[in-house]
Amino acid sequence: MELETGLEGHAVMVVGENDTAAAQGSGGVPVLATPRVVALMEAAAIDCLKGRLPDGKTTVGTRVDIRHIAATPVGMKVEAVAKLTGLNGRSLTFEVTARDERETVATGHHDRYVVTTERFVEKSRAKLSPE
Repeated sequence: MELETGLEGHAVMVVGENDTAAAQGSGGVPVLATPRVVALMEAAAIDCLKGRLPDGKTTVGTRVDIRHIAATPVGMKVEAVAKLTGLNGRSLTFEVTARDERETVATGHHDRYVVTTERFVEKSRAKLSPE
């Protein structure tokens, strides 16, 4: 793996009607939903790793710890940045932030784990088999 602390990834979105708390079922207001902020932060972490993992490997999210501190209306752009801050074997830790066109809207940490894609998917599918 070609990973080192300090690497950064980015992800950008424009908030649409389907991204709101009201549409996502995470509140009744027409502003960016927390689950969509989390997804954007995960996308930034994945971007950080793009082209740096061996063939057949991927990462899966294992922990998200964020504070969603400001609301973002429909139509506004939001950018998430993930900075790789920790490496411990196959465990990766990121510092994540999201900022709209006016202010920081969320901060926190996100952990991912490097897995063998095929093995991970097979193990997941095995749950469908009767015991």
